[in-house]
Amino acid sequence: MYILVTGGAGFIGSNFLLYLFEQEENIKVINLDLLTYASNSSNLSSLKENPNYIFIHGDISDTSLVGEIFNKYKIKAVINFAAESHVDNSIKNPDIFIKTNIYGTWNLLNTAYKTWFVEPFVKKTEFKETLFYQISTDEVYGSLGKIGKFAEDSIYAPNSPYSASKASCDMLVRSYHHTYGLNAVISNCSNNYGPFQHDEKLIPTIIRNALSGNKIPIYGNGENIRDWLYVKDHCIAIKQIYNHALSKIKIENSYFDTFNIGGNEEWQNIDIANKICQYLDKILPKSSTYKDQISFVKDRAGHDKRYAIDSTKLQNIIGWKPNEKFESGLEKTINWYIKKYKG
Repeated sequence: MYILVTGGAGFIGSNFLLYLFEQEENIKVINLDLLTYASNSSNLSSLKENPNYIFIHGDISDTSLVGEIFNKYKIKAVINFAAESHVDNSIKNPDIFIKTNIYGTWNLLNTAYKTWFVEPFVKKTEFKETLFYQISTDEVYGSLGKIGKFAEDSIYAPNSPYSASKASCDMLVRSYHHTYGLNAVISNCSNNYGPFQHDEKLIPTIIRNALSGNKIPIYGNGENIRDWLYVKDHCIAIKQIYNHALSKIKIENSYFDTFNIGGNEEWQNIDIANKICQYLDKILPKSSTYKDQISFVKDRAGHDKRYAIDSTKLQNIIGWKPNEKFESGLEKTINWYIKKYKG
């Protein structure tokens, strides 16, 4: 039997697969990825010769393909990273977010149900300990004021087509547990950063433009606040949640839970730009400071003011906590992108 990891060539997915095989060399994984602009199969070049790793180029919305994968490889668990995730793109072209995020997640859920169950709440003998793990985001909760944090029981209030599509995915996962008995877990993470992130995201954008001598664009006044999580810390949390869920499934006939994953590192966008510029001034000095390249641009439509995650439940139940402070993770990230952009 195999685990199906979807979107495994993307930013978080590829970091997770590399970490997973580091920890469990005998695990068997199918990686289904459409290889859109936000994915890069070369991220996983070190796994190409691994007999326990199979890459399939395809779409989670393809009913026939997903059905074939479940049947051929006896899928026992799904970890769904696959998603369109760029907020700006969701504002310009929301239709692809509806297709991939909502229909694609439904297709995975429905295929899992048909494969694993005889009827609602009656599992096939060989699929007694199956699990659907949905990777979600803190953006489903909407925007915070100056105080407070999102907890697992916070009300969903998405403010962009992207976050609305991810909220819809979470609701579908919940419904397939309560209606059909599908074992499921959802984790909602704060903003990730680290190696392999797509160039359009905030931190790579700042680094890339700083190094190339271009203006560094910052939305509005730069005071939007995010809680930042180093991607490897996120991957460690996902694996711990996955293992915890499987241990619960061995005991309980039906399992569902949600966990929030946050770095407890809140920073304004302008502060991040300044930190990156200061670090570059130190390691790659030039005649003027990199801060001179910072330029404020028209704010994004519906730009949420602040996100912050309360990970108390995860820490208390599973014992996870982030290893990286923002400064240490940011320095690792900047050095990785310097190699990427400067060679």
